[in-house]
Parts: sequence; C-alpha cells; structure tokens
Amino acid sequence: MSRCHHHHPFMGFFLLVPTICLGILTTIVHSNTNLADVSALNVMYTSLHSPSSLNDWKSSGGDPCGDSWKGIECSGSSVTKIDLPDLGLSGSLGYQLTNLKSVTYFDLSNNNLNGDIPYQLPPNAVYLDLSHNSFSGNVPYSISQMTRLQELYLSHNELKGQITDMFGKLKKLKTVDLSYNKLSDHLPPSLANLSSLSTLYLQNNQLSGSIDVLSGLPLNDLNVKNNKFTGWIPEDLKNIENIQYGGNSWSSGPAPPPPPGASHVKHRKEDGQDGGGKSGVNGLAIAGIIFGVLLALVVAISLFSRRSSSSSVPSHFLDEERASPRSQTFTPFTSQELSRDMRPEIFKDFKDHSKPQDSTASNDSKSLQKSSSVGFRAPLYDSISSLKDNEFANKLNAKRTNSFRAISYSLADLQVSTGNFSKLVGEGSIGRVYRAKYADGKVFAVKKIDSSLFQGRRPEEFSEIVQKISNIHHPNIVEIAGYCSEQGHNMLIYDFYRNGSLHEFLHMSDDYSKPLTWNTRVRIALGTARAIEYLHGVCSPSVVHKNIKSSNILLDVDLNPHLSDFGLSTFHQRTSQNLGAGYNPPECIKSSYTLKSDIYSFGVVMLELLTGRMPFDESKPRPEQCLVRWAMPQVVDIDALEKMVDPALRGLFPLKSVSRFADIIALCVQPEPEFRPPMSEVVQSLMRLVQRSSMNKVGESPGASRRLDDFDY
Repeated sequence: MSRCHHHHPFMGFFLLVPTICLGILTTIVHSNTNLADVSALNVMYTSLHSPSSLNDWKSSGGDPCGDSWKGIECSGSSVTKIDLPDLGLSGSLGYQLTNLKSVTYFDLSNNNLNGDIPYQLPPNAVYLDLSHNSFSGNVPYSISQMTRLQELYLSHNELKGQITDMFGKLKKLKTVDLSYNKLSDHLPPSLANLSSLSTLYLQNNQLSGSIDVLSGLPLNDLNVKNNKFTGWIPEDLKNIENIQYGGNSWSSGPAPPPPPGASHVKHRKEDGQDGGGKSGVNGLAIAGIIFGVLLALVVAISLFSRRSSSSSVPSHFLDEERASPRSQTFTPFTSQELSRDMRPEIFKDFKDHSKPQDSTASNDSKSLQKSSSVGFRAPLYDSISSLKDNEFANKLNAKRTNSFRAISYSLADLQVSTGNFSKLVGEGSIGRVYRAKYADGKVFAVKKIDSSLFQGRRPEEFSEIVQKISNIHHPNIVEIAGYCSEQGHNMLIYDFYRNGSLHEFLHMSDDYSKPLTWNTRVRIALGTARAIEYLHGVCSPSVVHKNIKSSNILLDVDLNPHLSDFGLSTFHQRTSQNLGAGYNPPECIKSSYTLKSDIYSFGVVMLELLTGRMPFDESKPRPEQCLVRWAMPQVVDIDALEKMVDPALRGLFPLKSVSRFADIIALCVQPEPEFRPPMSEVVQSLMRLVQRSSMNKVGESPGASRRLDDFDY
C-alpha cells in the first residue's frame, strides 16, 4: 500500500488507491500465461515458420493471454482456445501441443499445413479441426486418448492407410469427418463403440469391406459415397434421414439372414424383455443340455475303457507303437503337434511368430482334426499323461529340442572353436561374448550366460528361451544360429558381425565413425525401427525388447543394422539394470517396462546418431551429461540444432533432413508414455525421410561403406 501512496501522492486520489492497486494486481495475475502453454505456442510459432499473419506471436517467451495473441483465448492463465483458420499458414504444428492441457477448441483448418498430423495434440480438446490442409501419413493413434473429444474434422487432406482402431474410449464423439482423403482398408471395429455419434462422413476415400460395424449407431447423417465398400447396407442404416452411399460395389439381391439367435439377443438388449421367443429358446436349451449330458457319458465311457487297456502297456512301448507299420490306426505326430496339443498350458507363451511356421501349424492342425475325428488324439494324450512326471518332462523336452530351428552345439566343440573361451569380444550384465571360428571358415559369436543367473530357476527355462528366440525372423534382427546347454553351461550362438556395434562406430574410434554419413545414419535408424515394429506389431502377442541401445545394434558389411539381445531381459531383476545409463524412460522407475518404453530407448539411439554423443557421459559438464536433458530444449531452435549435429559429419548434412529427424526424436522421448507414437508411425516417418534423400543423392551405391567425402546431397 505504501508503494501505491508513493506513486499517487495527491490526497484527492486517496479513495481510488485501493481500487487501482487491486486492478493492477488482478491484471498481473491474469496476464501471466502458464509457462507450459507459452512454450508450446513458441514451438508452434517456430514450426509454422514464424508467419507474418501472427505478428504478435513470439518464438520465445511472451504472454499470449496478457497480450491477446491472435487466435488465442484464455481462462485465467491458461490457454483454452486456438482458432487460426484461413490464414495461409504453412509448416507443421510442433511437438508440444500435449502441454496445452486446458485447450478445448483447436481449429487450424483451411491452411497449407503439411507432413504428419502431430502425434501430440491437445489432450482435452472437445473440438479438433485440421481439415482442408495437406497433411499426409496416418490418422494418429494418440486421438484414442482424447476422451473428451466431441467433434473431429480431418477431411480434405492426404491421409492414407487404414483408419486406426482408436475409438474405444471416445464415448462423447458426436461428429467425425474423414472425407476426401486416401484412407483404405476396412473400418475399425471400435467404431461400434461410438454411442453418441450422430454424423459420420467417409466419402471419397478408398475404404473397403462392409459397413456392418456402423449398424446400431445413432446416426442422423452418414456419407460413404465413392469408396470400395462391398456387401449389403444394413437395414437400420437405410432408415437414416440423410444417407448417401453411391459409388461403391454393393451386393445385389436380398441380404443374407442374420446369424441364428441374433435377433433374440438384440431384442433382449434393446427392450429388456424375452418376448414370444422365450419358450422356444428355453426348449432348445433343455434339449441341448440333455444331448450334451448323453454325449459326455459316451465319451467318458470310451475314455475309461481306453485308459484301462493302455495302462497295462509299458511306457517304453509307446514310441514303438507310433513308429510301427502295424499301427495303422495311429497317424504319426510331429514335435510341433506335441508342443501345441499336449499340455497346452505349458506352451501358451510360445506362439509361432513367423509365417512359414504358421502354415506348418495350420497343416498340423488339419492332420490333428482328421485324426481326432477317428479317436486317435485322445488315447495318445491320455497315455502320456499317465506316465510319471519326470518321464513326461524328459519326453517333452526331447520333443521341444527337436522342434528348434537352432542347432545344438556341444560344449567340447565350443571350447575348441573359442580357444577354450579365450577369444573374448565383449562383456555385458548377463555374461560374456566370445568369438568362435570353425575349420570351414564360419565365425560365430557365443554368448555365455552367467551360471549364477539360473539359480532358483526351472531347469527347462533356458530351452524355453531358445524356443522363443528361434521363432523370431526379420532381416533387421540377429537370429539365433545355435545353442549349448551342458554341464551347467548355457550359451547362445549367433552369426558374428565383423563391423561390430553402432556404439563402437559412434563412440569408440574416429576411424569407425568415418563411414557413417548422414544418409547411413538415417538408414540405420529406419532398419532398427523396422525390427522394433516387427516385435511390437507383427509378433503375436506383441514382444517388448526391453534392451534397445546402440551396443545392441550390430552392423553388417553394408552397414545394415541388426537388433540383437532379444529375449534375455528375464535375467535382469530390474529393467534399469538391463539398460545403460541414459536409455531408461522415466516411467521404468515406478512401473513396468512397456512397448512405449522401447520407443523411448529407440529415441535415445536416434539422438546418438544425430549428435555422436553417448546417452550419459560423466566427462561432460554436469548440464550436458544426460543426452536427452541436454538435447531436447535445443531441437526446436534450428541454429542450436545445427550445432548439435555430430562433428564427425563435418557439416555435410542437409539441415531440413536433420530437422525432420529431430522432430521424430522429440516424439519418441516424450516424458509421458501415452504421447509417444507407435513404432509403425516412426517407421513411416523415417521411410519418407529416406525416400526424400534417395531422390537427391548422387552416385552412391546403397549400403556400401561410405566416407564423409562421399557426400550424397
């Protein structure tokens, strides 16, 4: 108050002083915009190429709420609305939109924005309009987390690929407009969950399949014109007030009847009554129960009689009977059949991940169906299950070993080829790696797992690990070549990569770093991303690598990357012990390691490729020791970004490509796991980067070892 008296000494103003001071304080409080909002808008302004139409915006600092930046509305110190349509804006939207926690309205329609729709979007938006731009790529899966969203407009862009199955949590969504894009494939099943959806525009895409998933939605407006839809239009959709469906390949004639009982189920769900069909359904149910009981009795009697007859047969005759030509009632079972059909609870975690094995499994299942139809499968299962537990375990382990694709090596063999384990080439947290050379010239890397890690574990756990690893097949993943399990020693054998690891190329020798031109680094990132995408998206169930770092990316003679060390994280009690310093995502301290944790670690590897720095380097000044903390504040500044690039490149890199590479990194190392993109989107972004560079490169053979003077732009 004294300060106010000092500025207003005249007694005539005495009564106004409290009001003036209160007004000033209120203005100060309400004009200080939330710093996270300011930072997000600064990045957005820079990513939009600092347009003159936003002349009151700033690339650093400022007060969007207090200074009333164009298109910005606030509530208190928080930005709540961004409304910037029809301004001719170009560029992208940056990567910090997730910081805009209070934004409920976001409209940048009718501009010239390009590239991918940012994975980071205002998480609490109710209205999102990015239509009439030049966005490409996929519809980002991060929209699936925007649970308050009611209106979504992405029409008139260049979006392609399948519509992500992202609608499961979007119960409030009322309007979806994805028209006039290049979207393809079937409609996602989660569309059926949109219980509030009244308007859906999908026209002028390349969508295919049926539209049955839309049946039952409360639609008032539906447009699916000019796609590749087939099948029949559900009857309830034909009753929509405003529906357009021309330009598709609908089936003619009457629609097939619904599945038996479907109408009864639907009727009960909608009306909560059984209606006139109740007695009929109950009658069928009673008949079914009686039939089931009789069938069960017949099967039980049959099994009992077979068990009685087989129990007197010595166990050593079982395999002879299967192999005997006289046993014409038995179809021989393969080891795969045994592993899938005997004791399925044991093998549920060892699903095949490769297509060739899938087809084999399919053929096996057909033969099993044939044999079971004549009663062959039951007695074999029952006979073996009557053996003593240790006999069963031995037989089962033998069958498992026979089904491995990896070759079993003897301990004596490996002692000779490794010079009695004297040729050490590396050491990690779970054991040592030795170089093994055979007389025929073949060279292998032998990973000898520390025997102490097997204390307290099941004896068959190592064979299960080998089984799991041997099912992984991808050009960018190091495949297992063999294994050894003798006298308490457990070893995994892989092809030997003479070029070593990416870590060695980047951090251990100036000579090694020379071949890694900028294009080579981008290709290494893409190959590694494809390997992770395979583990995350192709393997079923999805596989978390849990150990992604540059020392686990091996390079062949053409500098193609091969991701190694898959499947061994079980030997680490804590994930943080598995990864080196700097690779750990923030969440792994408090929670379990997930697919999104892999993506964070991959982002750190990309930072290594960009900067040539190690993820954690104690030799650096304290603010620069942690690579992510040091690098991320600078990637939005193009001048700072240029200075961050690995000095080994000697300035020979296209800044635009570096900037796009940095944008991908920024997405991958987001602190919140839910805002990191899926690996499929990372792969798509890197593919576009490689395609652009390949169109500009001059006189270079892909994959060849390259030096800095072989610059290709």
